[in-house]
Amino acid sequence: MNAYLYLALAIVAEVIATSALKASEGFTRLGPSLLVAAGYGVAFYFLSLTLKSVPVGVAYAIWSGAGIVLIALIGWLVLKQPLDLAAMLGMALIVAGVAVIQLFSKAAAH
Repeated sequence: MNAYLYLALAIVAEVIATSALKASEGFTRLGPSLLVAAGYGVAFYFLSLTLKSVPVGVAYAIWSGAGIVLIALIGWLVLKQPLDLAAMLGMALIVAGVAVIQLFSKAAAH
């Protein structure tokens, strides 16, 4: 399977786990707490598969950049948390940085 598919699965699992953190209410609710633990377990498993062929710095840049944007979107759409212009600009810069790494860095091709 493609390493970037593994990375996408890791990101989705991490976003699900992170989203469930709020619902876990400090790990006092069993269902959401189990979802957090399972989600992070799946995320790290697929991240470990990704790292067999993608450099750790590149994989982590993509993982964190995508995670930040997706969690912010979930916060905005589901939890009704506001996103101001500065937050959106900052996330756009993160995405741009990941794109620069992917498109122009020799580290990404390693």
